[in-house]
Amino acid sequence: MLHRICRMYCADADDRQDLYQEIVLQLWRAYPQYEARAKFSTWLYRIALNVAISDLRQRSRKPVAERFGDTVPDVAPPPDAGPDAEDLGQLYRAIERLSDVEKAFVLLYLEERTYEEMADILGITQNHVRVKMHRVQDKLRHLLTQPA
Repeated sequence: MLHRICRMYCADADDRQDLYQEIVLQLWRAYPQYEARAKFSTWLYRIALNVAISDLRQRSRKPVAERFGDTVPDVAPPPDAGPDAEDLGQLYRAIERLSDVEKAFVLLYLEERTYEEMADILGITQNHVRVKMHRVQDKLRHLLTQPA
């Protein structure tokens, strides 16, 4: 789960590893304050997403050349994607164009989280989750119909 969050928010392997370590550190620091009112996975997701979004915002303040150097973000489909590889690649490129919060919705959707779980993780109402999910889906449809 943590690795998926890191892959969603970091294109570079070194940045993903740094983000993973930062998430684990923040989880370690926050654990003494954990209260069993919410499911453990909800608590974990909330902290991991908050750290990932904060990290993305910090990295986005750096000049583009410093952020990526000589690397190119890896949005290519996995080698075993088969005949749908091109469609999958288009979807990955569209997701890259979403905001950090919109990416969080996509990640939770791909994790097959319920609206109730999404609401708990993101700290919003279930109705707001429904509205945001609809908007993110519309935006992805729009991005996928635009020429690359």
